[in-house]
Parts: sequence; C-alpha cells; structure tokens
Amino acid sequence: MEYRKDRYGNPISQLGYGCMRFTRKGSGIDYEKAKREIQLAAEQGVNYFDTAYIYPGSEECLGRALEETGLRDKVNIATKLPQYMMRSAKAIDKTFQEELARLRTDHIDYYLMHMFTDYLEWENLQKLGIEDWIRRHKESGQIRNIGFSYHGNTEMFLKILHAYDWDFCQIQYNYLDEHSQAGRRGLQAAHEKGIPVVIMEPLRGGKLVNLPDKAKKELAPSGYSAAELGLRWLWNQPEVTCVLSGMNSTEMVAENCRIASQAHPGCLSPADLALTEKIRSIIRERERVGCTGCRYCMPCPKGVDIPGNFHFYNLLYMEKKLSARREFIQVMGLRKEPGFATQCIGCGKCEAHCPQHLPIRKLLKEADKELRPLPFKVGLDIARKITSRG
Repeated sequence: MEYRKDRYGNPISQLGYGCMRFTRKGSGIDYEKAKREIQLAAEQGVNYFDTAYIYPGSEECLGRALEETGLRDKVNIATKLPQYMMRSAKAIDKTFQEELARLRTDHIDYYLMHMFTDYLEWENLQKLGIEDWIRRHKESGQIRNIGFSYHGNTEMFLKILHAYDWDFCQIQYNYLDEHSQAGRRGLQAAHEKGIPVVIMEPLRGGKLVNLPDKAKKELAPSGYSAAELGLRWLWNQPEVTCVLSGMNSTEMVAENCRIASQAHPGCLSPADLALTEKIRSIIRERERVGCTGCRYCMPCPKGVDIPGNFHFYNLLYMEKKLSARREFIQVMGLRKEPGFATQCIGCGKCEAHCPQHLPIRKLLKEADKELRPLPFKVGLDIARKITSRG
C-alpha cells in the first residue's frame, strides 16, 4: 500500500474504504461479509474508513467490525455531521454522541460537515455556534481533524475552502468530472493551502467501469481494466491524498489494494494519459453541447451557471436521465442562488467570449426544458421552499 500525508504528517492510505455500499441482506447489512472485507482491507494496508450518519446501518457495522477484530486503534474513522438536518447546537451534540456510540469509539479521526452545496449552509452552522463546538471537541480529543464534503460548483467550493481553517476536504472527482463541481481548480486550490483532499466517486458510481464497447476496444491493448485506469488517473496527481472506493467483495478489495500498492504520482505515461483522453472523448460522443467547462463565458451578469447547466444537460444523454436530474437538483437546484437557465436575459455577453462559438442562449433554453420538465420543476420549487433557511 502506498501512503500520502494528512495536514499534520500522519500517513493516510491512498486507497480509502467507502462504507456506503456494504452488501445488503434482508432489511440490513450482511455483517459477516462486510466484516471480512473490512478486515482484509486493513490487513492490506487500508487505514482510512469513510462512513456517515445517514448511511443506513453503516456506522454500526463499521464500529462493531473494528471492535471485534481489534482494529480500531490501527485505522482512521471518517464520518459526517448531517449539517442539513441541524437546527440547534443541542442537535449537533446529540448527533455526534450518537455517532460515537454507533462507532464504539471515544473519538473520530476525520469528521466532516456533510454535503455542503452552498456557503449559506456554513453560515447557518456558524449561527449555531459550530466554530466554538469544533474548537472544544478538538481540544478534548474527540475530533482529531475537521473537514467538509462537497457537491456544488467551483466558486462556492473556493468560498467555503477559504472560510475556515479546515484540516481536509472531500470532493467528487474523476476523469469525467475533471472540470465540474469542485473540479481540478478546487483540488489545486486545496493543495496550495496544504489541505489534504479525499476523493469520492472516483469511477462515477461505476459509469467509468461499464464503458461503451468502442471505449473497451481502445482500452484492451493497455492491459488496464477500466477501474484501474480510472484509479491510476487519480493517483497520478500529487494533489490527491486518498481515493475512496465502495468495495463490497473480497475480490474487489484485493484488486484495488494491488493497484494502490503500485500507483504513485507520475505513474501514468504520456500514452496512458492520451488513452484516458480518448476514452473520455468516446464517452462524451453522446453529449448535446460541446462545452469544455473553460468558463470564459462566466460570470454571467444574471447569475446563470452556464457550464453547470450544460454539464448536467450532457449527463442526461450519457447516463440515466433520472440520476442526472437528481444530481442537478442536489448540486445546483438547492443552492441559495441556483443559477438556472431561466435567469438568462439574452444579453449575449457569454457568446462573445465562448472559444467554442456555441449559441449559448439557444442551448440554455433547450437545457432547462429537459433538465426541469414540469413535474421536476414543481418538485424542485417545493424542495427549495422547504430547505430555504437563513
């Protein structure tokens, strides 16, 4: 196993265990199977295990397994405060104590504010006294490192990143999402601040494993599996600290640990990188808009998130439409300032700066029509009213 360092110089396995996808059995988790997989991963050198309050049964399963195998003090636990559910300081305390009990531990090694999408969410936590709460729990040793996980655009990520003295952060990042959400800009900004970055969805929930046949033919001569190429692309970058994988078989654990024992910054050759670009191009052949995410069109004077709308419009044709719309709602729709295409007033400033010479105004109307069909639009309006705070 290869290791990278956290903010304080402690070794972190560059492969982390994502505990959201333990195998289900009946109404719960197949505990004995998960325990074997957790133990094997630890034996192979994995020392970072990521779970969350809202993953059904995950914290309990992980805590019990680490206790029964005697591994607790040999690994790091990362879990998360569901900040979107918090309405009082008392609720924060209650939730944290419940997590300690579930995990059968007296401290959390890496604690995250879960799923930020908007700076407003951090402001709401500040009103509840979160900064003093963090200080007290770090001083007591109950929290060793504090961070946040993120789903939103790059600008909002940068604002949250610079708003507090974070110890680490977690972002969605892979070769298909290189310039969406926090993206490469966010990754590099965190690295420049000395803040370790944990990667989630490295294979985009399996989308970068189940490749189109044309892409499989391009990949075959390399000797890499689709998963290996995707993981190596991440570990090739020194800014990446730890890559989470939702492993749910001993075979997957063994294979990912093998790859993680061989990969390192600079491990991909120019030919490997060119192959990754080729596969990405094949995946994107079904895109509707040739937007590269360069952001020369931004900022829009009316706040339209032009690259964001086009990114999710393209996803509608690259994967299941329901999952693309759900991600659109999560990442863009529930922000305080959502950046919807309907905010466009047709000024044309964006088109004057687009290197691809895209008819942006026309494409925005098409994107909004498909991203927010009437049932979704009504549901999103209701969700925005429910989640609106501050």
